[in-house]
Amino acid sequence: MDVQTKFDTYIGSDGVALDARDVALLQAIDSNGSLNAAADDLGRSYGHSQRRIVELEEAFGSLVERQRGGTNGGGSTLTETAEKLLAQFERAQTGFKGVAEITENVLTGTITERDGELATVETTAGLLRALIPQDSDGEVELMLRADAVTVNDPADVPLPENTSARNRFNGTIVDIEDGERIHRIAVDINADDPLAVIITEDSREKLGLAEGSEVVVSFKATAIRGIPV
Repeated sequence: MDVQTKFDTYIGSDGVALDARDVALLQAIDSNGSLNAAADDLGRSYGHSQRRIVELEEAFGSLVERQRGGTNGGGSTLTETAEKLLAQFERAQTGFKGVAEITENVLTGTITERDGELATVETTAGLLRALIPQDSDGEVELMLRADAVTVNDPADVPLPENTSARNRFNGTIVDIEDGERIHRIAVDINADDPLAVIITEDSREKLGLAEGSEVVVSFKATAIRGIPV
């Protein structure tokens, strides 16, 4: 099993996940005043949108209050539960983006080989491949975002020919910084500093991650920005 740290925000309940697409539907209902108009506005099927609202309500409770006919022609409004759910989603999304943007790994190394912009760099963790401007030579600093790293169970690592992640390192989790749904783990790969990786709570549970867990981390050459020292 492998876990990509790039993921979409969602809120789960009873096996149902409310994601950005569902949020767009609820927001469209709120702004258009009806499910039918919301579906038209989003270019979606009314029947499918209605079924999705039913699924969400079975998991989260009443989300849309429907009014029939009358002098005002009826319509739909969001319930207090829906408003709270939208606010919770926004907080979760903002929290992830904030963590992802400020969490960047810095590795140092020396270019040993080059094929155009694709360079092989020797680091304390081992050789890795990175895209580095052709006018750069010698020592370089490599920047790698924590949300661009994939975490694998050592017993279930994809074969090299089945993945585009050219850089792969064995490591040990040395620290876990817990959040509500997003965790930042530090993986010792024998670099100068532990590698920071962002994972979701679901991913942590699926892989059974804890301090001391052995993992394999991998990332694409295109995920690294290299600059000369």
